[in-house]
Amino acid sequence: MNSDSDLQIAGDILEVPHLLQAPREHPSTVAEFVGLARSLAADRSRWEHLVRYDATARWYHRLSTGPGYEVWLLSWVPGQGSGRHDHGRSSGVLTVLNGTLTERTGRGERALATGAQRVFAPGYVHEVVNDALEPAVSLHVYFPGLTEMPMHTAPHCDGRAGERAGAHAVTA
Repeated sequence: MNSDSDLQIAGDILEVPHLLQAPREHPSTVAEFVGLARSLAADRSRWEHLVRYDATARWYHRLSTGPGYEVWLLSWVPGQGSGRHDHGRSSGVLTVLNGTLTERTGRGERALATGAQRVFAPGYVHEVVNDALEPAVSLHVYFPGLTEMPMHTAPHCDGRAGERAGAHAVTA
């Protein structure tokens, strides 16, 4: 009879190098980028002291880079927004660190509270706004690194781009 208790490993499993995968130094999958964003969000000592609030313009700071990706920290005072845009050929992970942000797309709007994450593909059209009465802070991972951010002026500009490219909420 076969059962899990019948399985035995002879010798030292660490001596079987072809079974071991070398740890990756940098993320390379969507799940790993989401994990990177979550680990940075949890490590408040890494970013909290850097946050600044600017009433005249959205504040942003490049927190880190790696091969093919960038991590940005942004603050949003009440009323500040990104304008409707996409991220060119970059995919991304948006994580709300503090406060609540509103994401608007051609399909409607969604409130993103502290801890919420959105994963989006290249060409995804959206607008992010702080509609709340308190400041907010967010973390953005772009892969490949952000080289363009085309703005879209029409209020419901080509919502199909956002629908086609898609964005997905990530739950903890």
